[in-house]
Amino acid sequence: MAEERLVPARGRAALARDGFRAYGLIAMMWIRSTMAYRTSFALTTVAHFAGTGLDFVAVLLMFGHVERLGGFSLGEVAFLYGVAGAALGIGDLAMGTMGRVGQRVRDGTLDTLLVRPAPVLAQLAADHFALRRIGRITQGLAVLAYAITQLDEVEWTPLKALLVPVMMLSGGAIFAALFTMGGAFQFLAQDAAEVQSAFTFGGNTLLQYPPTVFAKDLVRGVTFLLPLAFVNWIPVMYVLGRPYPLEVPGWFAFLSPVVAVGFWVAAGLLWRLGLRSYRSTGS
Repeated sequence: MAEERLVPARGRAALARDGFRAYGLIAMMWIRSTMAYRTSFALTTVAHFAGTGLDFVAVLLMFGHVERLGGFSLGEVAFLYGVAGAALGIGDLAMGTMGRVGQRVRDGTLDTLLVRPAPVLAQLAADHFALRRIGRITQGLAVLAYAITQLDEVEWTPLKALLVPVMMLSGGAIFAALFTMGGAFQFLAQDAAEVQSAFTFGGNTLLQYPPTVFAKDLVRGVTFLLPLAFVNWIPVMYVLGRPYPLEVPGWFAFLSPVVAVGFWVAAGLLWRLGLRSYRSTGS
């Protein structure tokens, strides 16, 4: 009985290993294609950096009229913004192409991926891998670096310093899982890329501002239902030494990696259900 349980586990491990390998090979193919035109790559990356930076310009303009927003200073809001922006950039770089699932379902090109000896999810995620998206990550990190220089009142400890990269990587995984869930949903609603964007890019916009400016029902929703608060709100409150608007235990600040893993399990289940429901166009 023990051996019977080990076989499926080994099969899943092998499938995951093959998926990562396929993803890496396809992504590298697109990176080599991109780097063949280095000037174009540099210009599009800078444009991506500048385009995403306009959101922070709006924050700066806002603080030109107020000293604090929801009780938070410019440095504190910049800290929230930087972590959320870098996390979304990581998720978008890794899984942003999942928005094309609906188009592939409609035109039948998903069939070509089903007959290839590689996991469909890995093929879709790495398809048209856009290295220029590092512009969003770089912009988020730049704002984060600026924010850290402004947080004079924060008493930094090794644990708080370690929590910063942990929350960014975990947040990136949460956003990547959300992109995957959006792709799975498009098997049912074939023209739902905008719905996916509402939760991913819209969620990022929400997290750029302090939770204190939003209604508590909304804060509860993104804490306990769609756990976007674990991207930055909850761990950042610990770093800043501020209370969270909801009564949650202090150890919630360290749950971002656990939430990311749980969110990915849910995303994987939804993806399998969506893929099983797919019916070829027959053309």
